[in-house]
Amino acid sequence: MANKTKEHVEKGITFGSALAMIISYTAWKSIPWAIFHGLLGWVYVIYYAIQY
Repeated sequence: MANKTKEHVEKGITFGSALAMIISYTAWKSIPWAIFHGLLGWVYVIYYAIQY
């Protein structure tokens, strides 16, 4: 059971990073910002949802 949970968490983190990078690049048209926001992952996704 613990392995399944860990696997889902890792996939969620990866998805959050990819989503943050896509949103960032679409909004700012900047690869460095997309990488930075990808490192922040879900933090940037939530920020963007609240802000816009």
